[in-house]
Amino acid sequence: MQLKGACIFGQSGGPTSVINASAYGVLSEALKTDCITRVLGASHGIKGVLGDRLYDMGLEEPGELALLQHTPSSALGSCRYKLKDAQVDDSDYRRILEVFRKHDVRYFFYNGGNDSMDTCNKISKYLISQNYECRVIGVPKTIDNDLCGIDHCPGYGSAAKYIATSCMEVYHDAHVYDTGSVTIIEAMGRNAGWLTAAGHIAVHFGAGPDLIYLPEAPFDLDECIGRIKSCCDAKGGCMILLSEGVKDKDGVFLAEYAGEGKTDAFGHKQMGGAAAAVAARVKEKLGVKTRAIELSLLQRCAAHCASQTDIDEAVLLGREAVREAVAGQSDKMVGIVRRPGAAQYQPEVQLFDLTATANAEKKFPLEWITDGGTAVSDQFLPYVLPLIAGEPAFPWENGVPRFARLKKILAE
Repeated sequence: MQLKGACIFGQSGGPTSVINASAYGVLSEALKTDCITRVLGASHGIKGVLGDRLYDMGLEEPGELALLQHTPSSALGSCRYKLKDAQVDDSDYRRILEVFRKHDVRYFFYNGGNDSMDTCNKISKYLISQNYECRVIGVPKTIDNDLCGIDHCPGYGSAAKYIATSCMEVYHDAHVYDTGSVTIIEAMGRNAGWLTAAGHIAVHFGAGPDLIYLPEAPFDLDECIGRIKSCCDAKGGCMILLSEGVKDKDGVFLAEYAGEGKTDAFGHKQMGGAAAAVAARVKEKLGVKTRAIELSLLQRCAAHCASQTDIDEAVLLGREAVREAVAGQSDKMVGIVRRPGAAQYQPEVQLFDLTATANAEKKFPLEWITDGGTAVSDQFLPYVLPLIAGEPAFPWENGVPRFARLKKILAE
């Protein structure tokens, strides 16, 4: 049975280079769907809903919306806001329902990672408890690739491509002089090493790190320095790629070595600084020239290095979220799986229960970590190479990227 009413789309958490491609998929599909009477975009995710700051997306130029496919970051604004359990404090939920009633919202699409799916799940359950008919669908995104159930997440392929490309470029620069040096590159990934593992793509093509450290494997700084020395003795230098989430033998993030780590609204410690910590210790112990490179935000906003496969799948999941909601589905997340038994990569869209995906993490397979936790197996390549495939026809204007310019007119 078709449900008639408005829809709200929001974005949450750390952005990716293709998160707006998912936005384009949702918005373009919703705008042409008859039973969706109005398409609203939440300013800064769930905070925009709570503050009734909603953009009327029907007033945007179609050409500008299409450019979202190549525009990085979160075009509508993001947030990190944790909803309390409704049984503890239902004030946020009552406000959300008030805003939904005001705008006759019957469809809610939320684009984000683990915590965002938790938000989706909580809202869906509350609306059901209040007998308010509204279909809630989560649209996945995260460069960390750690959402459970799905094969991979939109945003990961492009970030992996950027990391592999950057490693190959740094490799050539790091080997330009005849004097040895140690280069330490830090990739994102708090608990899951999918991003850091992308450095193995560069290794496979002959221009990658000598050592790769993922958070899933035990890390010993002294042993690491010993391996670096051996590498320098054999090759005259060493290049390392490590995750921001590596911990020492006492379970302390290397990122905390520089000072006290701050936490976000969800209690996650802010990362960054692992490469600098290792570089300082290497310089102290070995006395060699060291350089720490923290890829930081570049991993998630390098739209110029995006994977066309990643863009296409992000748009597809946005469209499918709308189609599934209109067909009657709710309290679900759309996701990509691989067709079993297929000789080549063939993605399929499936629905996943929000309860199963919220607040769970998919780790990098331990059997793909080799050489005492310092390398990645070639078994990883058939998984990752299809995800980084394809070079988009990127829009340029006067020598720089042409990104979407939305008017963002507030809905009355």
